[in-house]
Amino acid sequence: MFDPPAYPSLFRAGAEIPPFYMKYRWWEDEAMTMLWAFDIQEIKRAIRFGLFRDESLPRTAFQNRNASAIDAFLSELVEPHERAFINNLSHIQKVEEILRRCRKADPALATWSWFPAQGNRNMTAIGIAEDLDHESHLHFTRIPFEELVRYSLGYSALSVEWFLQQHTALHIHLLHHLQAFPEEVTLYVEVEQHLRSRSPFAHRAVVACLRALRGGQIVASPTTPGFEFIAGPIQELFKEISPSLKSILKVLCVSAVRYKQAYVHTRHMNWTRPFKLNLAFLEDLTASTSPLDFARTMAHIDEGYLTGLSQKSFVEPGPVVKRVFTEWELLSIAVWECCTALPELVGYIQECVQALLMVRNYHSLTAIIDGLRKYSISTSTSVPSTHTAPFMLPPDFELLLDPSENFVAYRQAFTTNPGVPFLVPHIREYQQHGQPALQQLFQHMRPSPLRS
Repeated sequence: MFDPPAYPSLFRAGAEIPPFYMKYRWWEDEAMTMLWAFDIQEIKRAIRFGLFRDESLPRTAFQNRNASAIDAFLSELVEPHERAFINNLSHIQKVEEILRRCRKADPALATWSWFPAQGNRNMTAIGIAEDLDHESHLHFTRIPFEELVRYSLGYSALSVEWFLQQHTALHIHLLHHLQAFPEEVTLYVEVEQHLRSRSPFAHRAVVACLRALRGGQIVASPTTPGFEFIAGPIQELFKEISPSLKSILKVLCVSAVRYKQAYVHTRHMNWTRPFKLNLAFLEDLTASTSPLDFARTMAHIDEGYLTGLSQKSFVEPGPVVKRVFTEWELLSIAVWECCTALPELVGYIQECVQALLMVRNYHSLTAIIDGLRKYSISTSTSVPSTHTAPFMLPPDFELLLDPSENFVAYRQAFTTNPGVPFLVPHIREYQQHGQPALQQLFQHMRPSPLRS
């Protein structure tokens, strides 16, 4: 039997994240407490991210809980038509079913499938670099976000180890190829240059190969941890002065949605820009004591965005108008992210919409309505046809975003009950009617009446 030669790995998992040492891993105790509590949503999140040294701890904890608690948990996780089936399961089987339903299914791992092709004269150095970057990105998308969280905190992560092994495989494939066709080394020297702004893992594999063939003529790769862009922000979450695992797990659930948008559903991977974990909307929402408290907070924020808005801002759209538009879009997306990750918050968000109308904050009101609409559409198209889209808001709220006659329903509401404006219709009014439209806007625009 042929035994392939052994090659040392180019990568060490522990070296690909920033150093992280916590004398007391406080979150493990909090996670265990959550497993013995009765909030199924918190239990689901604790199991999903699995921040335990011993992966069997959730199983052990549930096996030691009484039958009525396990039955109650499982009944909240299954569809009504499944309940007859689960009644026939043993206690241990019910525990396994709970664990299965609380964990995300991992994507199938794949082996490295890009190979250097000799004689392909149409392939340019930049084309090869792009192919290597795309292949590296493909393998990155197979790492679940939950696994990256555990890895960032120092736990073992098999999918990360596999990812690194595949880049060692790239090194081996390329080394064999260039040993057989040394005339192509010059081409791959140029490939290396194009990879410097692309996948650091593919870049390191190519550099190691070229250094094996040309020694000191090739500059060594940077020693920056390859996963720093995502591990660093995750680690910072757990270093907060007064951390709460319950809050952090909510942030991580929403971040998992953002992670897919930023790194999975994208054509071009950014390997250096830090992953954004600042979730201002979620923080304001969960910190509020009531919908009206949330609405007042948003009014204060939005009025700050509008500071400096003048008639000149519309004549020559500048940073103030652009920022207002940007914040509107970001808020809409943030609402969609939160609803997707934490659907139990949808009801409270709907109540906040009612409060925003009370304080006449049309900027946040319309952005949040738009986010709820995005979520409603996504949900209605991702469930079986026998289900209907969830009821989101009364029709009169939806009308505020009806673009007919330049958002006539919104403009009537704003004229009758002035407040913090939704700028899009006003800009169109200015484009159609000139200065009189702006005079009307600034005549009606005022702080929200219920702010204190």
